[in-house]
Amino acid sequence: MAKPEGKDDDWFSQLDEELEKKTTQITDNFVEQNTHKGEINKALLEDFFRIWLRFNKINVHYTMMPESSNFASFVVYPEQWSFKPDFDFSGVDNASLTDRTQTRVGDSLKAWFYSVDSQTHFRLIFEFCEGEHYYKYAGWKRIFTQYVLIDVPVTKFEEKKYHEVLADVIKNWYESHLRRDREIVLKHIREKYEKAETFTQ
Repeated sequence: MAKPEGKDDDWFSQLDEELEKKTTQITDNFVEQNTHKGEINKALLEDFFRIWLRFNKINVHYTMMPESSNFASFVVYPEQWSFKPDFDFSGVDNASLTDRTQTRVGDSLKAWFYSVDSQTHFRLIFEFCEGEHYYKYAGWKRIFTQYVLIDVPVTKFEEKKYHEVLADVIKNWYESHLRRDREIVLKHIREKYEKAETFTQ
């Protein structure tokens, strides 16, 4: 079909070019962030599992999410293992390590990813139960508090800084178990890190 004369034929090809450019930019940005997310998760899951193993040696039991059987192949469980070659690290949105000791149930390291203005962020927190409170209509509820250890865009994540923070928390958590004094780790967390939210459960 013939186009009417005098119409601006060029407007769409110009628009199309701009849209193509925008598509490439956003897709490249998404791919880059996803790559960073995969690298962070690989380090995180390896670290969480090695911490799980270390505490297990002193008979302190933790639960880990995702479970090690999801991402690891074992030659001899639990010490001899390697990552499953087909595991999608960038597909993990949450990970946690939770203390199962009777007086400490709920003390956890939790990590997750969230988006703000098309930017993926990584957040690592320490969460613990502060006690219980009786609510007139809901009954007894446990009060949990979170402290922020790390909160950065995935493109600005520094493995060295992350390992320093993780080592700092784990040393105190481990000592609190050896001395059978939970307050050691809680006092350290309260003094050194920023308080986030408190909620009931």
